[in-house]
Amino acid sequence: MASSSLRFAQPTFPNSILKTKTNTFFVSKSVFLTPVPNKGKASNAHAITKLACVNKTTEIAACNQIIGDVNSKLTPLRIGIIGFGNFGQFIAEGLRRQGHFVLATSRSDYSEYCKQNGMQFFRNMDALCEEQPDVILVCSSILSTENIIRSIPINKLKPDTIFADVLSVKQFPRNLFLEILPPGFGIVCTHPMFGPESGKNGWNGLPFVFEKVRVTDTGAQAEKCTQFLDIFEQEGCRMVEMTCEEHDRHAAGSQFITHTIGRILSHLNLESTPINTKGYETLLQLTENTVSDSFDLYYGLFMYNVNATEQMDNLDRAFETVKQKLYSRLHDILRKQIVERVPMQGELRTKSTNSLSYLPDGESIKKLASLSMSEIKLSEAVTVSSPR
Repeated sequence: MASSSLRFAQPTFPNSILKTKTNTFFVSKSVFLTPVPNKGKASNAHAITKLACVNKTTEIAACNQIIGDVNSKLTPLRIGIIGFGNFGQFIAEGLRRQGHFVLATSRSDYSEYCKQNGMQFFRNMDALCEEQPDVILVCSSILSTENIIRSIPINKLKPDTIFADVLSVKQFPRNLFLEILPPGFGIVCTHPMFGPESGKNGWNGLPFVFEKVRVTDTGAQAEKCTQFLDIFEQEGCRMVEMTCEEHDRHAAGSQFITHTIGRILSHLNLESTPINTKGYETLLQLTENTVSDSFDLYYGLFMYNVNATEQMDNLDRAFETVKQKLYSRLHDILRKQIVERVPMQGELRTKSTNSLSYLPDGESIKKLASLSMSEIKLSEAVTVSSPR
């Protein structure tokens, strides 16, 4: 008898026979597990039950449909979150919605919050690691990540534990994980491209970037990794698999630039007006969103992304290019006025006294001329702008 190990959703009855039009499947090794509350339809692609195919040919889709109609149950993951601030709590809510157990630890005491939300809080990492969670999820700030990872008592964890992070930079935590963690530990680098504000109405359609840096192809670790990523897929995220290098390159040109522009605008003290345009309201919202994050986050985006300096230089050059276009246009106007300032024969002298009234005054000309690509002397520009 040809056999095939296929993983599908767990049936609620042991040792059953499932039939398709051409194949018969014997369901074995059934166990009863805790139900997983889920918003949507449970994923059948990553289950625990093993199916022995009686015939040589398998009809995976048909069998998947049959088992999917049964009341399927998956083993909830035990996910330990290190760093339980606003973002850690935000992610934990999604994990709980998908029925998984959340264990948390942080410098501040969130025991009451965890108690009210069906989670467990531990005062230190040693106590959390003694619970041997399936996944360790690092939700710390970028600046504190290295100290935190180096202080995790990995000897208390299972040898196939999966480590994941949600940092806004990816090469930095990946390199730390590879340097510090033993070879058997799984590594998944992730970045939810949203936060408590942008994801307050749900995660549907929001991008979730990930790379399986080091995960076994088969076995319990592979299944747990898939189950962990399924959490975000079931929440409706748009799953984007890319390398850490690709992520950091894209993030420098999008996330870092966005935060930079928001920080710059915040120093202008922009306020709403009675005649706001949609574009201006977008700028106000951008400013509000970026300054609500700590400066440490912004500094981390700059310091720990190798592409950030290049983007900052590009932004500076772009701003200078725009300024030069404006000031060179002003220079052209000034030069034209110098050439045409001599009145035509017969023109009254009095008419020329107000002909330059639309130009800036002398003091303004001094400031602007110093920034322009001027071909005339500053003294001439001042003379032209001042009526006799």
